[in-house]
Amino acid sequence: MKATINDVAKQAGVSIKTVSRVMNNESSVRQLTRDKVMEAVNDLHYQPNLAARNLAGTKAYSIAFIYDNPNAYYVIDMQNGILAACKQQGFELLIHPCQAKSVHVLDEIADMVRKTRVAGLVLTPPFSEMPEFVQKIIDLNVDVVRIMSGDVAPDELAPCIMVNDHAASVSITQHLIDLGHKHIGFIAGEAAHMSTVERLRGYKQALSDNGIALDERLIINGEYSFESGVLGAKQLMSEDIRPTAIFSCNDEIAAGALFAARLMGISIPEQLSIAGFENSPFSRQTWPRLTTANQPNQKIAEDAASLLIAKSRKQTPQNSVHHYTPRLIVRDSTGKHS
Repeated sequence: MKATINDVAKQAGVSIKTVSRVMNNESSVRQLTRDKVMEAVNDLHYQPNLAARNLAGTKAYSIAFIYDNPNAYYVIDMQNGILAACKQQGFELLIHPCQAKSVHVLDEIADMVRKTRVAGLVLTPPFSEMPEFVQKIIDLNVDVVRIMSGDVAPDELAPCIMVNDHAASVSITQHLIDLGHKHIGFIAGEAAHMSTVERLRGYKQALSDNGIALDERLIINGEYSFESGVLGAKQLMSEDIRPTAIFSCNDEIAAGALFAARLMGISIPEQLSIAGFENSPFSRQTWPRLTTANQPNQKIAEDAASLLIAKSRKQTPQNSVHHYTPRLIVRDSTGKHS
C-alpha cells in the first residue's frame, strides 16, 4: 500500500501539519525537523497527492504552461524546464496549448483557471507580449511570469525572463560580415513575435555599424517553419542581387533554407553561408551543421517556473527580471566569401 502523510508523521515523530509544512517548502520549519521528515519521506517512498491538496486547501499546487508555438523543440524544452522546477518544488504542471488569434482565448484560459485552480501561468510569446491579455489574466487573481524577447521589461505587470535577441542577432550578422559577406539575406519569423522584431533590428544594426547599405529586397517575411525557410531561400536566390549569406530567424527556417539551396545545386558554405538561431536540434541534425545562437530554453523555462512558484508562495524574489543573451556558436554552414 502507498504510504500516507500519517505514516510519514509517525515515523518522523512529528505532527501531520509539520509534514505538510515541509512538503510545501515553508521556511518556518527548523532544518533538523525538515531533515527528519524528508528522511521518512524517502524511506517510505511517500508521494503527496497534489490533486487532493489542490482540492482540499486554499493553496494551489500546480502551475500552467500556456503556449501557441509551432516549434515542437521549443515547446519540449519549455515543458522540460518547467517540469524540473515543479518536481523540485512539489508542484504539478498543466500544459495548455491554445490559439492566440482566437477571439475566445481569454474565456478559454479563464475557464481553465477556474476548473484547475492553478497557482499561476508561465506565458511564452505571443501571449507574454500582449499586455492587455496579461492584465486580464492577473485580474483573475492568478500569478503570471512572462518569457519575452528584449533587453528591458516593457512594464511592471508581472515578472519577466528577458531574452536579448537583439544582441545575439548583432553577433550572428557581425560573424557573417567578418567572413566577408556584404549581401546578407534575412528570413523572418512571424511579425507578431517580438523575437522577429528584435532579431531583425539586430541584423539591421550590424549592417549599419559596418557601413553596409540595407537592401530591403534581401529581407523576406516568413514564419517560424521549415517550409518558410525553403520558400524564403528560393525567393532570395532568384533575386538579381543574390545574397552570399542568409541569416534565418531560427534553426528550423535555416534548415529549410539549406534544403532549398541543395535543391538549387548551391553548395554550403562554399557558395552560400546560412546561419540560424536558438541552437535547437535542427542545427545539429542538418549537414553541414548550422552556425547559430545558443538560447538555453530549458534553463529559461526552469527560471520562469521557479520565479512563478516563489511568487505564488508570496516569497519576494531578489530580482523579478532575469536576463539571457544567446551566444554565437560557429559551425560548418558559414564560411568565408571569396
